Amino acid sequence: MNIPRELLVGYQHFRKEKFAEYAEIYRASAEEQTPRTMVIGCADSRVDPAIIFSAGPGELFVVRNIGALVPPFETSGTYHGTSAAIEFAVLSLKVENIVVLGHGQCGGISASLTITEKRPVGRFIQPWVDIITDLRDELLDRDEPINAQARQNALERMAIQLSMHNLTTFPFVSEALEANRLSLHGAWFSIADAKLRWLDWDSGTFEPIESKTNGLA
Repeated sequence: MNIPRELLVGYQHFRKEKFAEYAEIYRASAEEQTPRTMVIGCADSRVDPAIIFSAGPGELFVVRNIGALVPPFETSGTYHGTSAAIEFAVLSLKVENIVVLGHGQCGGISASLTITEKRPVGRFIQPWVDIITDLRDELLDRDEPINAQARQNALERMAIQLSMHNLTTFPFVSEALEANRLSLHGAWFSIADAKLRWLDWDSGTFEPIESKTNGLA
């Protein structure tokens, strides 16, 4: 079998160490998954929600895409991978929390900014990151001076808030929110120092999670 060596070694370690630790959980959850929380994260290889939240098997329902973006509800077109995952999480799994997890040095957010320089970013990437085009243009139109890194970080966090708003455009999400069956959360992860910031609804700012006394609902 032509298995990449690093994957083979990793699997063998999983069977020897991790599976031994979680064997009962795997057996108990083989017929049904019951996660309380969905995480919508970026496909970036450095930002793994299960690692960040120290989650075991079955604890998180995760969908990852470029930029951790949520499109607005719409029924045109054919393929709706992220929308399908949200629908399944809310209606079938009945998760209690949805966390939109963005991060620093996000390539998807960077691609949105690159488009303004008339440089190509990819046939499929460009229409996907168009989700945040209006948001990006709003940021670039601001009068106050801002350097490239600050602009990137600002758009990363603005995109999280837009995705949270877009979640509310899904009728089944709105219904679950109104019935207090679901809570929405936003978080931003700094890769360099592995620190997590959580969106404070009242202030609209992302606060270091160490300063918060409450965790996930």
